[in-house]
Amino acid sequence: MPNHILLFAEHQGGKLTRPTWEALAAAQHLAQGLGTSVTAVLLGNNLASLAADAAAAAVQEVLTVDSPLLAEYTADGYTLALRAVIEQQKPRFVVFSHTYQVRDFAPKLAAALDRGLVSDCLGYRNEEGKLIFVRQVFQGKYCADVELVGEAPYFVSFQAAAFREDSFQRGSGAAPITPVAVELAADSIRAKPGERFREAKQAVDLTQAELIVAVGRGIKAPENVDLAKRLADALGAELGASRPICDNGWLPMDRQIGSSGQTVAPKLYVALGISGAIQHMVGMKGSNTVVAINKDKEAPIFEVATYGIVGDLFEIVPPLIEEIKKVKA
Repeated sequence: MPNHILLFAEHQGGKLTRPTWEALAAAQHLAQGLGTSVTAVLLGNNLASLAADAAAAAVQEVLTVDSPLLAEYTADGYTLALRAVIEQQKPRFVVFSHTYQVRDFAPKLAAALDRGLVSDCLGYRNEEGKLIFVRQVFQGKYCADVELVGEAPYFVSFQAAAFREDSFQRGSGAAPITPVAVELAADSIRAKPGERFREAKQAVDLTQAELIVAVGRGIKAPENVDLAKRLADALGAELGASRPICDNGWLPMDRQIGSSGQTVAPKLYVALGISGAIQHMVGMKGSNTVVAINKDKEAPIFEVATYGIVGDLFEIVPPLIEEIKKVKA
């Protein structure tokens, strides 16, 4: 019976993406529970540098499918190439990060192999040898338990920040890098890649931010958002918001954090006047340290906060900004 785990390593701009390292952490965690190993696979052209980066992790092997036909991503090309690798490797699980690219081709790949795909998972649990994967439904209001049945391979993608990027294990030495020969024909790749999708013109990528100051209804009025901006500037942080702030046009939609916005995992997340609706918590649950300031001591945000301050943000934030400036001076 196939047992090892195959990790799809996504890359952009000559670098392995942050979600790839998160998915690697998920795959390693899964492999540890199953008593097996992780093999990473890279698709593209001129992959030597990327393969070396992947080989530094604690993986059994790094497989590369290197072809000019894979120089730019297409669903056809990636499906054909990865299908060939899966048929050769016969893994038990194929693990992905839940990115736009994966959402584009992974369902096609799973269908081509007549297998199911459990997407956007928060995590999983092992119940006496039976793996149960957990994913959110109805915009994060409920969680569904999903069990994969039938024959392997099983396809799983993990939500951004479900596993922390810095939690993956590095290897004691470089893993072997093995080229995989896959026959690809130009006429089998029907699509031509266009401009890479972005949420909005000049969109801010909060997923890469290490420090975030986010505002909610407690900011009261659009002119008060400037206070949060001043705190963000003092910290060197990006500015984010809950959905009501963006819906009201106080900040652009590309600043929204939550189930219908961006999912973030900064080192520090400062929540100003955010009550902590489940839809917002979905987007920031991967934060390493959460500082919440809210007048309502019963606000749900305090349940996930590392440090909570019950009080008026308009009284707390101005002196906080001044103290931060003194420390940085």
